[in-house]
Amino acid sequence: MTEIEKSEGRKISPQALKRSFWNWFFWNGCSQQAESMLGMAFGQAMAPVIEDLYDTKEERAAALKRHISLFNTEAQVGSICNGIVCGLEESNANGKCSPEVIESVKVALIGPTSAIGDSLWVGTIIPILLAICMTISQVAASWAGPVVYMIVYPVGTCILSWKLFQLGYKGGLEGMQSMMASGKLDRLTTAMILMGLVVVGALTASNVTCTIPFGIVGEVMDTASGEMIQTVLFDTNKVLDGFFPKLLPLLLTFFVYWLYTRKKWSPLAIMGLILVIAVALTAVQYLTGYADVQAVAAAAAAAV
Repeated sequence: MTEIEKSEGRKISPQALKRSFWNWFFWNGCSQQAESMLGMAFGQAMAPVIEDLYDTKEERAAALKRHISLFNTEAQVGSICNGIVCGLEESNANGKCSPEVIESVKVALIGPTSAIGDSLWVGTIIPILLAICMTISQVAASWAGPVVYMIVYPVGTCILSWKLFQLGYKGGLEGMQSMMASGKLDRLTTAMILMGLVVVGALTASNVTCTIPFGIVGEVMDTASGEMIQTVLFDTNKVLDGFFPKLLPLLLTFFVYWLYTRKKWSPLAIMGLILVIAVALTAVQYLTGYADVQAVAAAAAAAV
């Protein structure tokens, strides 16, 4: 240790911090297993910091050993844990912290960062991005949406993870506690959830199709030819859309949500049920002649 380091204390170099972040960003899931979950990946991410802070082999071995223990979080938002632990290791190297405190803080951070990450990133931001990219594929070229997603997702993930990593290192545990206590994080989470619900609602109205084959079919005289033709005199779907547009797709979406969340149906079982209902309704359409009349009406409208 140089005389400057003795007077100012140990400080993690910017290069070591960047290597630590990139190790976590690219390899956080490389060794996930039941025994320590993300523990090995966390130890690998901390290796550049430990090498930068400690001189002896024994100190480095002890530091690595405490960071390969059980650890789990949502990787993107969870990068704030790495930043906080880097700051604690720096304090420990300067005699202002203890290994026991570092291990306790790591365990305490698992719950909140996992919950926040899963709800904010996995449950909100990613679905919003997917919905936007799906819309781009529909209104533009079919390849445009996947290309936008392949660019925006890794770049956005990298920026978010790096900013949270820096926030954790600079603000430390106190900064995270103050942010959570101020309610800013809760307001941000609520805003993102509301935005996600709006996008999912628009996606439901645009992509979910549901009609019922109920109506009144009768014969009317065609004024141009003077012949009697079959037509739909009363269309239940048009009536429903008249006072509540897209009501049936909305009800179908709520029904699927109810089966999945309340009744604990598997996605495969739900898809099977929808297939059975679709086959039954389609059969009713053809047996009653409703489908034939609809096809004739659609062809006539297209010809006009």
